[in-house]
Amino acid sequence: MKKFNIRKVLDGLTAASSSSSSSHPGNRENDSIQENLQSEHFQLCKTVRHGFPYQPSAMAFDPVQKILAIGTQSGALRLFGRAGVECYCQHESGSAIIQLQFLINEGALVSALADDSIHLWNLRQKQPAVLHSLKFNRERITFLALPFQSKWLYVGTERGNIHTVNVESFTLSGYVIMWNKAIELSSKSHPGPVVHISDNPMDEAKLLIGFECGIVVLWDLRTKKADYRYTYDEAIHSVAWHHEGKQFICSHSDGTLTIWNIRAPAKPAQIITPHGKQPKDGKKPEPCKPILKVEYKTTRVGDPFMVLFGGLSYDTVGRRACLTVMHGKSTAVLEMDYPIVDFLTLCETPYPNDVQEPYAVVILLEKDLVLIDLAQIGYPIFENPYPLSLHESPVTCCEYFADCPAELIPALYSVGSRQKRQGYSKKEWPISGGNWGQGTQSYPEIIITGHADGSIKFWDASAIMLQVLYKLKSAKVFEKVRNKEDKPSTDIVDEDPFAIQILSWCPESRMLCVAGVSAHVIIYRFSKHEVTTEVVQLLEVRMPYELNDVDSPEAAGEQTPSVSTPGASSSPQTALPPADTHPSTSSNSSDGPRDNVPCLKVRCSPLKQSPGYQVDLVVQLLWVSGEPPQQITSLALNSAYGLVVFGNSNGLAVVDYFQKTLLMNVGVQELYGSADPFQRQPRSPRKTRQPSGGPCDANDGSNASEDRCKSPTSGSTSPCNSDEENKAQKFIDKMKSKSRRFSKTVSNDLAKMSRKLGTAPDQKQDSDAKDSSFSRSRSSSVTSLEREAREVITAFHFCETMSRKGEAGPGPSLWVGTSQGSMLVLPLAVPASSELRMQQAPAVSFGGTVTRLKGCVVTMATLDSTGAPLLPPYEVWYDPNLPDEREEKDRWKRRGPASPPGGPEGAPETHYVVLCSEKQAEVLVLPSQHSAFKHNITEASFVLRADVVLMPAGSCIACFCANGHIMTLSLPALRPLLDVNYLPLTDMRIARTFCFSNLGQALYLTSPTEIQRITYSQETCDNLQEMLCELFTPVETPEAPNRGFFKGLFGGGAQSLDREDLFGEVAAGKASRSLAQHIPGPGGMEGMKGAATGIMGDLARTRMALDERGQKLGELEERTAGMMHSADSFSKHAHDIMLKCKDKKWYQL
Repeated sequence: MKKFNIRKVLDGLTAASSSSSSSHPGNRENDSIQENLQSEHFQLCKTVRHGFPYQPSAMAFDPVQKILAIGTQSGALRLFGRAGVECYCQHESGSAIIQLQFLINEGALVSALADDSIHLWNLRQKQPAVLHSLKFNRERITFLALPFQSKWLYVGTERGNIHTVNVESFTLSGYVIMWNKAIELSSKSHPGPVVHISDNPMDEAKLLIGFECGIVVLWDLRTKKADYRYTYDEAIHSVAWHHEGKQFICSHSDGTLTIWNIRAPAKPAQIITPHGKQPKDGKKPEPCKPILKVEYKTTRVGDPFMVLFGGLSYDTVGRRACLTVMHGKSTAVLEMDYPIVDFLTLCETPYPNDVQEPYAVVILLEKDLVLIDLAQIGYPIFENPYPLSLHESPVTCCEYFADCPAELIPALYSVGSRQKRQGYSKKEWPISGGNWGQGTQSYPEIIITGHADGSIKFWDASAIMLQVLYKLKSAKVFEKVRNKEDKPSTDIVDEDPFAIQILSWCPESRMLCVAGVSAHVIIYRFSKHEVTTEVVQLLEVRMPYELNDVDSPEAAGEQTPSVSTPGASSSPQTALPPADTHPSTSSNSSDGPRDNVPCLKVRCSPLKQSPGYQVDLVVQLLWVSGEPPQQITSLALNSAYGLVVFGNSNGLAVVDYFQKTLLMNVGVQELYGSADPFQRQPRSPRKTRQPSGGPCDANDGSNASEDRCKSPTSGSTSPCNSDEENKAQKFIDKMKSKSRRFSKTVSNDLAKMSRKLGTAPDQKQDSDAKDSSFSRSRSSSVTSLEREAREVITAFHFCETMSRKGEAGPGPSLWVGTSQGSMLVLPLAVPASSELRMQQAPAVSFGGTVTRLKGCVVTMATLDSTGAPLLPPYEVWYDPNLPDEREEKDRWKRRGPASPPGGPEGAPETHYVVLCSEKQAEVLVLPSQHSAFKHNITEASFVLRADVVLMPAGSCIACFCANGHIMTLSLPALRPLLDVNYLPLTDMRIARTFCFSNLGQALYLTSPTEIQRITYSQETCDNLQEMLCELFTPVETPEAPNRGFFKGLFGGGAQSLDREDLFGEVAAGKASRSLAQHIPGPGGMEGMKGAATGIMGDLARTRMALDERGQKLGELEERTAGMMHSADSFSKHAHDIMLKCKDKKWYQL
C-alpha cells in the first residue's frame, strides 16, 4: 500500500496557490507543458562512501577471504577487498572501535567498542548488519581474542579478568579466569588490564595471558591453574608466539624485546633493544621509547621476521614514525609520513601452528594505508588501488558530473597514467577479496575536487566506484616561495595561498577554469601533447570599488551602456596593460599604499607543461590604493563564446580568453544603471589602516586585522586577532567568509541557527581545523555592518534566449544573480564566424533588472518551449597543440547546437528561465518576462545548494537546505516532488562541498578524508543491491598442516581442545546476568536478506565440497584400479615362478 504523506499534500497546496497567484493571466502556454516527473520517481538513500577512514583506531584481516577491516574513533567500519570492493558500516552508538576480530572464512566480524560493547557483524550480505550485541556493565573491555576455527571468544577486561563468549549465540559462559587466581598469591599489587590473550599454537588448552604490569601467565584451561608465570620489570604492550609454541616474545615500555622459553620462567632467554645503544661496560642499555607492538613470523627457509613499531631512542626528537623490520642480522627502519595506528603481518597460512611465511605488512597510519612487500629486497610498497589520496591536501571545493561524454574518462586516464610514481612492488595488491556488483548503471561519472595546495584532481566515479584519473597542480604557474621570509607582503592569506575556491568545467570542450583564494583565475585547455610555454599569458584586473561620491542613480547611469573594444572597461577605472605582460611596476614601497600589484607573482621562466590541462591565461585581481582584492564568489565559463566571467563583492569582470582581453569591468551598482532599487551609503573611512599595509598589525583593532590573519582553510584565529571581539561575532564573521554560493545574509542566518544548536567554533578539533570552515582571507577590510550591506555577485548563467522583452528570437546573453535577490541580464553580441571572432571581441551591453527574489540567488537555468533544459552552447574539443593547420582552422565549425528548433511554424518561440534563491524558486516566461510559477521553498531555513538536474523522466530543481532537508521541485510548474530531512548542517564542510548531478546523484564531504555519495532516484535505489559489491565469497579453507608420521605416533603435534566441554553451560554454568546484557541485532528484511545470502553461501560451499570430494573419489578410484592391476601382474609372475620351480629339489634352485 502506498504511504500517504500529508506534508507533501500541504506543500503541493501551497505551491499551487503561490503558482496560481503569480501566473500571468494571459499565459495559456503554461498549461500545454506535460510534466512526467512524479513523486514516485524519487527516493533518497546513501550509496557508497569513498576515501580514507577518518581517525582510524583498529584493523583486522581475514587471510582466507582476503578482506581488510578498519575501525574508526567515530564507530565507523570500513571494509576493503580488491580494487573497487569497498563497504561502509556504522555502529549506532558512535563510540570508538578499539579492536576488530574476523571469524576467519566465516563471513563474520566481531568489533569491540570503547563503550564496553561487542558486536557480531554478518558480512555475508551486501550491506553488513549487526546480528548480536553484548554490553558489559561492570567491567571495561581491553582485549579480544578469537582462536582460528573456534566459536569461543576471549574477552579481557581492565580489572584483569577474562570472560568467554559464545559467538554463535553471543552469550556469556560461566567460565571466568580471575586475575587473583592467575597471578601469584604472594603478589600484593593488581597486575593491571589484560593486554594480550592467545592460545599456545601447539596446545589449545594452554592460554597465554599478558598483563600490563609486566606479568605473563600460561594458564591451563582444563585444570584452571597457572602452569608458569613470567615476570619482567617493564610494562608489556604486546606478545607474540613462535609457531612451534615453545617460545614467545614480549614488547616493553622501555624499548626492549624479551624472548621467553615457556619452560624457563625465571628469566628471559634473550633481551633485545633494537634501537638502543649498547654500552661497552656491559651495563643495561639506555631506555628507548615504548615498542607498542611486535609480531614474530617464521619462514621455511631463512631467518624469522620480527616486525615492530616504536622503540626509537629518545634522542631522535622530531623523527617521523618508523616501522622496524628485523630479519636475521639486518634491521630496516622504514619512515612513515604519518603516525602509526596499527600494523598486521600478512602470512600464507591462517593456522598459527604452521610456518607462517610472511609476504607483506599492512600499516595503518593516521591518514594513509601502506602495504610493504617483504619478499623483495628493499621492502618496496604496493601501489594502492583505493581512492585514499582524497585528503592528500584538504578538499576546498567539489563538483560532480554524471552522464559525461564517453571519451572523457579514457582521455583523462591516458594523461594521468603518465603521472604515476615508479618503484612499486611488481606483485599484485594482496587484499583481493570480494566481488564487484552486477549493476546496470553504466553512464560515465566524473568528480572534480579542488584542494588547499592548489591541486585539482579528476576522479572516475562510474558504477559507484572511485579511481583517480588525473591530477593538475595550479601552483606551478606561480613563483615558489622558498621560506616565510621571502613571502610577498601582498599575500592576502597566511596559509595555502593557492587554495582552489571555485571550479567551472565544460566537459564537451574540456575547458577548465578555477578561481583561487588569492583572487586569481586560471583558464586551462586540454591537450594530449607536451608544450613549453615561454611566457605565461597574464591579465591584471583592477576591480572597481564603491565610490564615496556616487550615491545617486543619475551618476551611475552616465556610464557607457555597452563595451565592444577589447581591453576597454565600462567602469570609471583605467584600462589594463597588454595581456602578455607580467606585473607592471607599481607602488609597493613602504612610503605609500600598495597599488596595482597582484597577490601572487606569476613565474617568469619558461613553463614546461605535460600532456593534460595546460595554462591558457592567468587573470589576477590587483591591490587598489592599499585595498586588497576581494575574493571571487562566482565564476562561469562558456567555450562557444570564449568568455569567462567572475564576480565578487566589488563587481564583475568579463574576460575574452581567445584574445586575452578584458571586455567588461563594472561595480555592482553600475549594473543597475538608473534603476538601482537600493539606497547605498558611502563607505566609512578606515580609522586604523597603516599606509604601508602591514598584514598583521597588532595595534589594528578593526576586523581587517582579524580577517587578514586567517588562512583560507583554517578555522583558528591568529595571535594578532583582537581579544575584545566576542565569540558570537567571530562565528558570524567565520560564516560570512564565502565560497561561491554562500551570501552574507545566509551566513548571518546560519550563525543564528548554529547558536541555537549550541555549536561554537572553538569546539572544533585542531586536527580538522583546515576543513571545518569556509575559506577566509585578510582581504575583507570593512566592518561587519558594511559587509552585511554590500551586494555580492553570487551566480552566473550563459545561455541563448530572449534577453529583452519583445525579442523575436534567441541570442547570446549572460544572466547575473546577486546576494540581494536581483536578477540582471547582459546581452552579448558574438561574431557569427570563427574568422570574425578571432578579429573582433564580443560586445557586452546592459539589459537591466529582470526580477527580484527573496534571498541570495543560488542558481539559474533556461528551458525550451517543451520544458526541457536548454543547455548553453559549447565548442567541440580540439587539441590546441596539433601541428596540422587545417585542424586549427576547422575547429570553429564544430560548435554544438545553440538551441533546439522552435515551436510550430509561425508561432512565436517561447523560453522559460528558472531562478532559485535561498528562499524561493520562480519560473519566468520569455520574452515577456512574466512570472509563470513561483514557489516558496523554505521560510525557517535557507537553501545552501541548488541545481537544475536531468532525470530519466524529465528535469527538476534539487535543493539542499541548511536544516538538512533535500527537496526536488518539478519544472516548470515547481511542484514539490521530494522533501526528506536527511542531514542537519553541522559542519561548514558539508555546505562547501555538497553538490547535485544529473540522473539523481549527489555527494558531499562527510569528513575531512571521506566523500559520501547519495542518490535521490527511485530507480537507482531499486538497483542498489545489485550494484553493491559482495564481501564474502565461498573459498575453501586451506588444509591443516601435516603432523607427520613421528609426531602423530609420539604425540608431538598440535593438540586440540573441545572447548564446549569446558565453556558450555553444562560444565561451566551460567554467567551472572548483571555482568553483560545481550542485545539482538536488527531484524526485518535486512536480516532475511542476510540469511538468504548466508544460505546461498552455504549451498555454494557445500557444492564446492561435493565437487572436490567427487574429484578426490575419482582419483582414489584410479589409484585403486592401478593397485589392482599391479596385484594381478604380481600374482601372475608369482604363479609362473611357482610352476617353474615346482618339481625341482632345493639344491637345484
